[in-house]
Amino acid sequence: MVLPSPPKESAEVAPVRARRGGVGNLFGRVALVLVLVAFIAGGAWALGALNRKDVDPLAPPPFLVPLQEVSPGAAAPGAAQLPQPAQQQQGADPVDEWARRVSSKTDIPVRALKAYAQADVIMQSQAPACRMSWATLAGIGRVESHHGSIFGARLQDTGLPSKPIIGVPLNGSPGVRAIHDTDGGAYDGDTTWDRAVGPMQFIPGTWQRWAQRAAGDGLQADPQNIDDAALTAARYLCAGGRDVGTGAGWWQAIMSYNNSVEYGRNVFSGADAYARASLS
Repeated sequence: MVLPSPPKESAEVAPVRARRGGVGNLFGRVALVLVLVAFIAGGAWALGALNRKDVDPLAPPPFLVPLQEVSPGAAAPGAAQLPQPAQQQQGADPVDEWARRVSSKTDIPVRALKAYAQADVIMQSQAPACRMSWATLAGIGRVESHHGSIFGARLQDTGLPSKPIIGVPLNGSPGVRAIHDTDGGAYDGDTTWDRAVGPMQFIPGTWQRWAQRAAGDGLQADPQNIDDAALTAARYLCAGGRDVGTGAGWWQAIMSYNNSVEYGRNVFSGADAYARASLS
C-alpha cells in the first residue's frame, strides 16, 4: 500500500521572515517536529489499519493448489469417502465433524464443505452410477466464486452469501459469450442480458432446467444458496448417465460446465488437492 505523499510547498508562497528572538525560532522548530511526527504516525496507523482490514484472524490459512497439466480425459481427480451414518456417535454429527477437520486443512469454509458433502450424499441416492464427489464440487466452487467469497461476499450460516453473487453481463464483449435475457431479470436483475449467478455461477436458463432444492422443504431452489447450487451442479454434471469416476466421464462433465481445457485443469487441480488434504 502506497500512502499519499506529503503536499509540496508552492513556489508562489512567499517565505516567512525569520523572527529575531531565539524563543520564536525554538517554538517554530518544535512545532515543525510535532507536525512531522504526527504525519509519520498517522501514515503508519493508516497502513496498519488497511492491513488489519484485509486479514481475517478466523479464516483458515491460505491453501496452495499447484496447477496440474493433466491431459483431458486421462484421469479423474482423487476422491475421499465421506463419513458414513454408521460412524455417528451418540449426539455427534459425523459430517459436521468431518467438515470442520477438512476446513482446518484447506481454505474451504465449513458451511461450503457441508453443502458439497450433502450434494454428494444426495447423489449417491439419486444417481449412484455417477459417482459424484464432494471434491469435484469443491473444485468448481473454488474456481467459480472461491466458495461464495468472491466480490467481497462472505458465506453465511444460512447458506447464502452476505451479498448476491452476480457475474458480468453476457453481452458478447471480448472473451464473453452473448446470451440474451432468459429469466426476465428474476435471478440476475438484468432484463437485457443473462449473467451467471450464485456461488456456482449458473446461467439463469440452465438453472431453471436443473435446479433442485436441497432442503426438500417445498420452497423454490435459490441459485444464491450454496446447498441448492451445489446439488444443482451435481445434477447437471451427472446428466446423460455420466460416470464422473472415470477420466472420460469427469472431463466430459466439466467441459460441459465450461468448455475450456484451462478451466478443467483448474477444477481438477483443486479437486485433487482437496481430496488429498482430506485424507491427511
